[in-house]
Amino acid sequence: MRRRSRNRKKSQAPENHERWLITYADLITLLMIFFVILYSMSRIDVQKYEILSQSLQLEFLKSDTVLEMGSGITGGLQTAQQPKPAATPQKVKEPDEGKLKEQQKQMMEQELQELLKIVQTYITQNHLETKVYVADTPEGINIRLSDQFLFDLGKADLKQNAIPVLGKLASLFEKLDNIISIEGHTDNLQIQTGGAFQDNWGLSAGRSLSVLRYFVDIADIDPKKFKIAGYADTRPIVPNTSNENRQKNRRVEITVLRNLG
Repeated sequence: MRRRSRNRKKSQAPENHERWLITYADLITLLMIFFVILYSMSRIDVQKYEILSQSLQLEFLKSDTVLEMGSGITGGLQTAQQPKPAATPQKVKEPDEGKLKEQQKQMMEQELQELLKIVQTYITQNHLETKVYVADTPEGINIRLSDQFLFDLGKADLKQNAIPVLGKLASLFEKLDNIISIEGHTDNLQIQTGGAFQDNWGLSAGRSLSVLRYFVDIADIDPKKFKIAGYADTRPIVPNTSNENRQKNRRVEITVLRNLG
C-alpha cells in the first residue's frame, strides 16, 4: 500500500509557479494598447490648429469692444488703426451785444430815413404841402395831418379825400417793426352842444381812433404796432390867438417811433 501511494505522488504533474507571467504579459499588452490609443488621439492636426489660431487672434484684436478707444482685448491694434480722439470743439464766439444793438439801431435809422424821403416825395408829387407835413424829430418820423383834410368840423368820421393818403402810409407802415403813435389834437374852442362829443377830449380821442381803425380794420396792419392818445387843446404847436393858428392846432399826428432803448 505504501508503495502505491508513493507511485501516485510521482505520477502527478509538477506544480507550475510561473503562471503569473501570463497575467502580467496580458496586462502589459493591454497597457501598450491603451497608450497607443492615447498617442493616436493626441496627434495634432497642424492645419486645423493654424485656422483656429488665426480665428482667435482676429477675434481678440477686434476694435468693437467695450474697452475705450477700441484697442481690442489684447490691445494689439496698430496705431494707425486706432480711432483718433474727437477734437475738442472750439468755443464759438458770441457776438458782442453792444455791437449787435448798434447794428440794429443803424438798420432802423436807415429805414426811418427812407420812410422820410418817400413821404416827402409823395407830398410833393400830390401837392399836399398845406395838408400834410413830415419832419424828422428826436422821437421819430412825425407826419402831421390837418383836420380839414381828414374830418368835418366837430366830427371824427374820415373824409374820402383822406383815404388815398392813409392808404399810402399804410403800405409803408406794414413793412416796419417800429411802434406807431397816433395822437389827436384840437384848438381851445368849446364843442357846440348837440354834437357827438361833449368836449375836446372826446373829439381828439375819437379822431385818433378813426385813423387807427383805418390802419387796423381796412389796411389790416397788426394792431400791436399802434398806440393812440387824445390831448384836446393841451399841446398846441402855436398859440390859439387866431383862426389861422387854431387851424394849425387842429390836427392828427402820426409818429413812427425810433424805439430807442
